[in-house]
Amino acid sequence: MRRWLPALVLAGVTTMLLLTGCAPARGADGDLTDDWPTLRVPKPFTPATDTCLPRIATVVQASTYETVDCARNHLAETIHVGTFVGPDALTETRPEPGSSALRTARAECDQRARQVLGGDWHTARLALSLALPSTPAWTGGARWFRCDLSETGSIDNTRAVNRTGSLRGALIGDTPLTHRCFDPKLIGDNLNYMAPVLCTEPHRAEFVGVYEEGDVSWAEFAKSAEQAHRRCMALIAEYAAVPNNSELPYRAGSIYYPPSQREWEEGDRGVRCFLWSDDRKLTRSMRGAGPEGLPAI
Repeated sequence: MRRWLPALVLAGVTTMLLLTGCAPARGADGDLTDDWPTLRVPKPFTPATDTCLPRIATVVQASTYETVDCARNHLAETIHVGTFVGPDALTETRPEPGSSALRTARAECDQRARQVLGGDWHTARLALSLALPSTPAWTGGARWFRCDLSETGSIDNTRAVNRTGSLRGALIGDTPLTHRCFDPKLIGDNLNYMAPVLCTEPHRAEFVGVYEEGDVSWAEFAKSAEQAHRRCMALIAEYAAVPNNSELPYRAGSIYYPPSQREWEEGDRGVRCFLWSDDRKLTRSMRGAGPEGLPAI
């Protein structure tokens, strides 16, 4: 109704002037539009940062958006909301895995996650995921991306688990989230899953670190198992304080966990490496063990 109101009022005033020939009423300036407040330009919905979420989503819609207090049960925590800029913001369609836009966004999320946690999230039971606007929202001008952290069940089960409390500072000091020692369960010669155990309990595997793979495709990486093995063996030698030479394969083997294909195509190149003791069970951490603690057999 507001849109039609000025025209109706103007018609009434014009009639009065024709009938009476009078000047505008005292206190009126004769301009019936200059006193209307300027309408604000509508802004696309943008999710909040530093809040927790009852569910995980890769596409966020304003109609279903919901947050919860981080002190209550939740599945994820939004640690950052960034903005696509430059050429990445000018595309007509929402960025897809494999695009430079998503790689740039994920790199920003990764950096912010490390700042929030106090360490590399790859070293712990944590997952970092991206969420984007819906297709209609992108068409309408939304150019944000959301960075969410979640706690996972294990190195094998990367589904988010319910937790309470913020993850801020979660990797500072001694924390149960960090990967340590495992007793791998095999089916034949194939790894079935890694059962986490205390390093003082009999075990055959221990987390030693993460290496960053180069900018290669997922298909190329999948064909380069030997290269991944060599990179992990170098980390094992450094971790256990033993020479990285021809004797190293007689001291230990390696197990590695790459990102998922989707994470890889978004730009995650962090490969997790584990020391693997095939011929004997260990009852202590191999960190700094030296040649005597990890002998060549």
